[in-house]
Amino acid sequence: MAIWDIASPLLGLLLLFHTWGAWAVVEVNMEDRVEVSRGETAQIACMFTTEEGIGAIDIMWFYTKPTGERQQIYYQDSTMKLVERGTQFTDRISVNGTGANGVVVLTINDVQLKDEREFICHIKSLTDGSGEGRTKLRVFETPNLPTIDATRTGISVSESGLSKIGVCEVKNGYPKPNVTWYRDNTPLHNVKDAVDMMSSTTTESSGLFSVKSELSLQVKKEDKDAEFYCEVNFFVPGETRMTETNRINITVHYPATAVRLWVESPKGEIKEGDSIEFHCSGNGNSPYTSFSITDERGVHNVDTYVMELHNVTRRDNGVYYCNSLDMETSEEISANTTVVVNFLDPAVVRPKDTAVLAHGKGLTATCNALSSLQTQTAWFKNGKEILKGHTLTLRNATFDTTGTYVCVVTVPDIKGMETSGTLQVNVKGPPEIKRPDNTEIEESVETSVHLSCSVRGFPVPIVNWTTSDGKVHESKSKPTEEGVQSEVSFKVTSDVTAVCNAFNEHGTDAVAFHIKAAIHTTTQATTTSTTLSSTTVKGATDIQKKPAGGNGVIIAVLIICLLLLAILGAVLYFLYKKGKICGRSGKQDLSKEKSNKDNIVVEMKSDNTEEAILLGVNGEKLSPSDQ
Repeated sequence: MAIWDIASPLLGLLLLFHTWGAWAVVEVNMEDRVEVSRGETAQIACMFTTEEGIGAIDIMWFYTKPTGERQQIYYQDSTMKLVERGTQFTDRISVNGTGANGVVVLTINDVQLKDEREFICHIKSLTDGSGEGRTKLRVFETPNLPTIDATRTGISVSESGLSKIGVCEVKNGYPKPNVTWYRDNTPLHNVKDAVDMMSSTTTESSGLFSVKSELSLQVKKEDKDAEFYCEVNFFVPGETRMTETNRINITVHYPATAVRLWVESPKGEIKEGDSIEFHCSGNGNSPYTSFSITDERGVHNVDTYVMELHNVTRRDNGVYYCNSLDMETSEEISANTTVVVNFLDPAVVRPKDTAVLAHGKGLTATCNALSSLQTQTAWFKNGKEILKGHTLTLRNATFDTTGTYVCVVTVPDIKGMETSGTLQVNVKGPPEIKRPDNTEIEESVETSVHLSCSVRGFPVPIVNWTTSDGKVHESKSKPTEEGVQSEVSFKVTSDVTAVCNAFNEHGTDAVAFHIKAAIHTTTQATTTSTTLSSTTVKGATDIQKKPAGGNGVIIAVLIICLLLLAILGAVLYFLYKKGKICGRSGKQDLSKEKSNKDNIVVEMKSDNTEEAILLGVNGEKLSPSDQ
């Protein structure tokens, strides 16, 4: 009885636990949010537990509209998978997994800003009820690099109120980026009547955010050397990042006590053709101070602290002044600097342009250029330096002396400052043809041959081409430094000699090219096969390929051999009938039913042995005694 009293409560608990398990609900677990950059792929996982098998659950995906209303985008059961049509996700989603392992994943391709929604995974069981989970999809877009634009005009310390320092802007970010201003690495905050940072946000047509921030300050003298910049903080999946603009300075105006004038560019020596940029600056900078830059003659008067002179010449040499006038105190301050514009005149070559020498004669040429600085001169021929100095001396002239000589005058102290002149030297003399390496040429008939002839001499030789067949061929000539280059082309029809002839008033020269016309022929081999119907000649299949002219001889020999074999067979048969061979007598065996004379056949074997075999009426071979 006691045992039953104990067992009854335990049995009730077991029944209760069993019933509770049958009533258990579906449990769904999902991440609070999934973060992804715009244009990438998002994956939202739905993990669930249920007592039912895969065939007893329905899987549904929804997203919430801005109004809070649900919109179904996917349905799945044991028999079907269906993507809802007509939604913003119809063509971009897929669901991975069957739910057999308790996990399904919603994949969204090419995520856009409008996809930033709450997604609901709903799991429905036939017996366990249903459950759902929610995940917020967050979309991010990295903004463009921020830009900063400083105020271009100077700001006076005497101005009342705040002055605009600059504008910082960052475009096309999502979510909205944050902008912070810095002064010398110290973050700025709004301070009444001292610092004001006013920001505005623009929503672009793409849905991205652009932020513009304007900084205004009560400027002090210390701000003349301050550096201002913006720091932009923006969001990406899983973290916050930061970038900075470049640093800017502002011009602060305050009273001056001294000024300075200098040439900002070019650095170092100035040469004709340069542009000069003058800068005038004082130790103060007041909006009531005016600057003027003049030369000693009072020209180039510019009411600014920067002046440019373009394409200067030696006439721009002189003293330049910077005058600073404070209109409040009427006090004028001045500073000056001296400008020297260096020059290099064009090179002058003597003799001018061209010199003509006789063989063996000499020449002295000079090259000079007037300059404000020390110069160096060098002579070049064919791109190679041949001499340093102003004077070029040529002795015992030959054709090798002919050519263009270039003198280059440079100013070592200023890079790129140089001038040059040329002298063409020609040496008089009869034509001289450069002998080619090969004058013996072989070419196929009906092909074109191309010949070239290089001639030097002065006056420039006239060149023509002749061939041994009496023809004069049209040629192409082009001038060279030493004379002329001539080329000719013609078709080869037979052996021929082509002659390059050059002449001028001093003489002639010629060179001959011997051209051999080559004839290339191709002979095809043929094969003749002969088939013997009743007699086979051993080795007939091994006949070598012969030229076409030898095939008739072979056929004639074969026919003669066949005729001889036929005659031999007839003779053997005749002797056999007469009993003259193989011990046969003239008498026949009368015991035979028929004479064997009508049943004899001659067979010629292919091994070149001649053997006569007598066959009986029934094709039986006769013994020697019967023959």
